Amino acid sequence: MALINTYDGRLLLSETTVGAGAQVLLLAFLGTAIGLGPAGWLTGLAFGLATWAVLNRALLRTRTRTFGPANRVTLGRAILVGAVTALVADSFQGSPPVSLFVGLTAVALILDGVDGQVARRTNTSTALGARFDMEVDAFLILVLSVYVAMSMGPWVLLIGLMRYGFVAAAKVLPWLNNSLPHSMARKTVAAVQGVFLLVAASGLLPYAAGFALVALALGSLLWSFGRDIAWLFRNRTADVEPTAATGTAGATVTVAVVAPAARRTAELVTS
Repeated sequence: MALINTYDGRLLLSETTVGAGAQVLLLAFLGTAIGLGPAGWLTGLAFGLATWAVLNRALLRTRTRTFGPANRVTLGRAILVGAVTALVADSFQGSPPVSLFVGLTAVALILDGVDGQVARRTNTSTALGARFDMEVDAFLILVLSVYVAMSMGPWVLLIGLMRYGFVAAAKVLPWLNNSLPHSMARKTVAAVQGVFLLVAASGLLPYAAGFALVALALGSLLWSFGRDIAWLFRNRTADVEPTAATGTAGATVTVAVVAPAARRTAELVTS
């Protein structure tokens, strides 16, 4: 915790605090524009506070010296995800404006491909930044699945919960933390989840077509997870790569350096 007394430490905390302030301002805009209700306000503020607290803790524990441009992009996406989360929470009492919901979500999904590019081009890739990116993506998928589940049924929640279930299972079954081979199929399946959920949530398609699209997303995800788990079981070993503690989006998590619980997380969500 000594880093907090240095200039770099204070600078890092100031950047995350600006992000938390931006989250409040965006919620205030939503409150003015659409009359965001108490549920939306409380959920959005809780998300922003949790992100601020856990990200600060991770930055200080890893003794990160600079926040970096890629993390700024990811923080911007986290702010958008906080707004989407607030809209979804508010939707239990009344439907949010579809155009606003789709617009915020679409920008968050598009920017998912930006932070990685920025990190590579500026040579600022870090394990913390990768995990931050993963957790923001995973939470957005979970929120979208909650929203779509309200119209299509609770089975849609499997899309958002599957990644968290895999990470939880990896704590009980260590062989799930062994390395997975690279797979374009896995990346492709990951990329369609957020897009398919957003299209279904937008109402642009007839109900039957949207239902089929989400079912296809879930089916492909089940196939991808099943294939990887089967491969890990066949190649299970007691040797697991070392891990480092970090986290975001409201929970402290474990970063596996090359383990699939982290790698699959990176490819499970849209990128």
